[in-house]
Amino acid sequence: MINTIFLCPGQGAQTVGMGHAWAQSSPAAKAVFDEADAILGDSLGAPLSSLCFGGPTDTLNRTDVSQPAIYTASIASYRALVEQRGAFTIAATAGLSLGEYTALCIAGAFSFADGLKLVALRGRAMQDAAEAVPSSMVVLIGADEDKANALCDAARADDILVAANFNAPGQVVISGSAAACDRAEQLAPDHSLRATRLAVAGAFHSPIMQPAADRLREALANTSINTPACPVAANVTGTTHEADPDSIRQRLVEQLTSPVRWAANCAHLSESHTDADWHELAPGKSLAGMMRRINKAIKPTTHDQPEPTNA
Repeated sequence: MINTIFLCPGQGAQTVGMGHAWAQSSPAAKAVFDEADAILGDSLGAPLSSLCFGGPTDTLNRTDVSQPAIYTASIASYRALVEQRGAFTIAATAGLSLGEYTALCIAGAFSFADGLKLVALRGRAMQDAAEAVPSSMVVLIGADEDKANALCDAARADDILVAANFNAPGQVVISGSAAACDRAEQLAPDHSLRATRLAVAGAFHSPIMQPAADRLREALANTSINTPACPVAANVTGTTHEADPDSIRQRLVEQLTSPVRWAANCAHLSESHTDADWHELAPGKSLAGMMRRINKAIKPTTHDQPEPTNA
């Protein structure tokens, strides 16, 4: 049986209608959305499934909504694939930021329900931390780690500005105070970089998220975590999680204020599992796009929508 690596999307992959086709075509996927609706109730202002399937966009894009929504849609697509194809032999799982929770759930580190509660709290805590301090993120095209750090040093002044996401070769996201992000955009051409401000609530994966990390630490301490059944990529280290549940908790706390080393995660897994079949869960196809810049030889199969069936 072919070994499979599952890639799990992070915040930004959300779109109105996500997961709807899966829920319509798969009882297993529908059951995931039903469970999410039962767990979250009206805490998001409307049932999670209705926000995923019908929006509105502004609500779905809120950090406290998009994170549990993406997590649920990803698990729904995974459960549907298992329902349709049978159990997979999983070589490893990896998720981008929020997606790391999906990856850990698939690997058996915690239940869907416990993961959903963590992700919902994480989203609320990050939204609150973002609203407390004017902050933002900027994507740099043409940057490596040294170039991104040099621009941060030049633009930081007395504010916060750090590298936050190493997504792929030539693409780094920096994160920090709004004023520092403004200066980084202005100085980027002097560093031979192209800078674009991201439409995000605030400075994720920076010290500005420390209040959210503190809240997440408390929640993780009260969550049952098992040793994963397969290797799971750890964003903070660029390699994989240790088997110790306390180490997993610590890495998830660190992730909120540390850079996401996604390119290193994918490179590590590709070197460790040379014969694996790669699949990207719903929603979207952004991770497959990043993989084209990380390793062109790997072409993940995307599952944003169910495969069409012959009538």
